[in-house]
Amino acid sequence: MSSTSDLTQPGAPAPSRAPRGRFAGWPLWALLAGLAGTTGTVVTDLRPEAELAAADRGEQYIVTAADMLSLDPLVGRIGFFAGLVSVLALIVFAAAWRRHVDARFARSTASRVVSGGVIAASGALALGYGWRGALANYLGPESGLWDGTGLFVYYVLTDFGAYIGWTGLIASALAMAWMAFRERSVSRILGTVAALAGIATLGAVFASGVPGLPGVLMPIWLAITGLWLAVGRSRITDRADA
Repeated sequence: MSSTSDLTQPGAPAPSRAPRGRFAGWPLWALLAGLAGTTGTVVTDLRPEAELAAADRGEQYIVTAADMLSLDPLVGRIGFFAGLVSVLALIVFAAAWRRHVDARFARSTASRVVSGGVIAASGALALGYGWRGALANYLGPESGLWDGTGLFVYYVLTDFGAYIGWTGLIASALAMAWMAFRERSVSRILGTVAALAGIATLGAVFASGVPGLPGVLMPIWLAITGLWLAVGRSRITDRADA
């Protein structure tokens, strides 16, 4: 009995492959995580009015416990909810990456580094954004439960809390660059962007000693990556290669 593959006669045209998939919906979770993360980290960065005024004058300001009552609880709450959306989107993106990429490219260590970095970031950011939400809560609905010193402790935690958590994505970006140039499973253009983002962020942290720089750059990289993977061409999102 002949198998299906035996039915193809010599000289007969090869069976056509399914059209290359030009859109993948699952990477859009990365786009959502990046946009929400930028909002929750940078756009709603919680600072005392006096510090902002000093920054506008180009002056340095020393924040004290007395400045805590000038913080805007609404900004803090918006930042917390945006951060919460980002954390949830990161978790879904990591799960989708494992299903669509890790399962197909089982021999790729770099692929697992990508998802591992995303999971590490989501766990750390849950704390960072949670501290911001707690501060907003104690400034608003539960005001008066803590004095300025107690609020100042939460403020110090939120100063870098929503920024440091993005550090895990440096590993994800560098791993994606490896997938692009070594494994050829990711677009080289996207791999170049990932390499530049990862190396620039890591270099800036080493040069400046500022641990919160990943929170400025990595959410932007993640948003770009999610959009590119959704509409661009890479083997990891090519349904015809599944």
